[in-house]
Amino acid sequence: MSDRVLVVSTDCHAGLRIADYKPYVETKYHEMLDMAVPVTEEMMDKSASLFLIKEINDAWRAPIEKELTGAWDYKERLNMLKGDGIAAEIIFPDGITEKNTPPFGAGLGLSPKDMVPELQWAGAMAHNRWLAELCANDPARHIGVASIPLLWDVDEAIDAVRWVAEKGLTSVMLPTLWYDKAPYHDIKYDPFWQACEDLGIIIHFHSGPAPHGEYFGANFPMEDRRDELPGAMGIYISEVMWWLYRPLTFMIWGGVFERFPRLKAMVVEGGTMFMFPTWLKLMDYHYNEGEISAKLGNYRGHLSMEPSRYFARNCGIGASCVRRADIENRHQIGLEQIMWGSDFPHPEGTWPNTKSYYQKTFSGIPEEDGRKILGGNAVCFYGLDQGKLRAVADEIGPEASIFC
Repeated sequence: MSDRVLVVSTDCHAGLRIADYKPYVETKYHEMLDMAVPVTEEMMDKSASLFLIKEINDAWRAPIEKELTGAWDYKERLNMLKGDGIAAEIIFPDGITEKNTPPFGAGLGLSPKDMVPELQWAGAMAHNRWLAELCANDPARHIGVASIPLLWDVDEAIDAVRWVAEKGLTSVMLPTLWYDKAPYHDIKYDPFWQACEDLGIIIHFHSGPAPHGEYFGANFPMEDRRDELPGAMGIYISEVMWWLYRPLTFMIWGGVFERFPRLKAMVVEGGTMFMFPTWLKLMDYHYNEGEISAKLGNYRGHLSMEPSRYFARNCGIGASCVRRADIENRHQIGLEQIMWGSDFPHPEGTWPNTKSYYQKTFSGIPEEDGRKILGGNAVCFYGLDQGKLRAVADEIGPEASIFC
């Protein structure tokens, strides 16, 4: 075993400034894009003012402004990966911090609320085209997660997934919330799950999306009502994890993983990993202890095993900036499911202090377990080229002394 650790970040972000997506947007939407840019930038500014404390964020950014361009500049991105000792990364769209979200509401979360289907698809595919170019620089190291607004049209989503596979990408991100659209236990999505299973495409749900109007007011982010809605942020951060878990709750109980046993799914940046065992225990309780009655009927007969076993077989956890307390509970959470992520370039992430994070967080953790969490589990789950990544890790990976 090499002394250096093979690290895979399962939560990195990248994207162009919104206006810079224009070459990747179909020409017929260029005029709409020109109109959308200033509106979207204003909304991002408003969101940033509510989610980020300006003085703290400005102080954090000041010494690393150039390095933050690694969100779209490839040379700077390689420098970031080298500095963090990361051999490979899973890449999601970005958001408000660098104003580099895909256009037309096709950013992180892919919410269908108040969106125009045709435009959201146009924005998603523009990002996917750029992402495919980025990852083509070194496909073994850069694993792009394409954006698929599945809720609008299953057939169009299947065509998009086939395009994704043709471009060499192996992962897709789906909407976390569906609002008035069909939820994920609806069998209308079965052809999509089938296509993903057949093509080996891994589906992802990323945290952050929530019905923000319920927490921050109906006109969020354009209207700041924090003084009238005390505790809004506390309520949001206490509940946002449930919106992330919810798609898998529907898919597990809906028998999706029963019908498609080779389908893989990731939930990323949940922030509260200690809740996973409780959530799984709740579902298992209702599977094992719930009474079959005339009132409830046999709601579990279509499943062949406990919900937690589907999760263990089919699902993974993108454990962004995982805390020491969660690592110490790794066997309760599921050691094989935990996959570390840096959350670059977000201020809540480990970058640019990842090296000190390794030592502080993993010191005293058994090396075998630590290597799995930092990269081994992701190599297996995503089917990455271990030989190529081992060569990279031997040059830039952190020393095994982080476990001492």
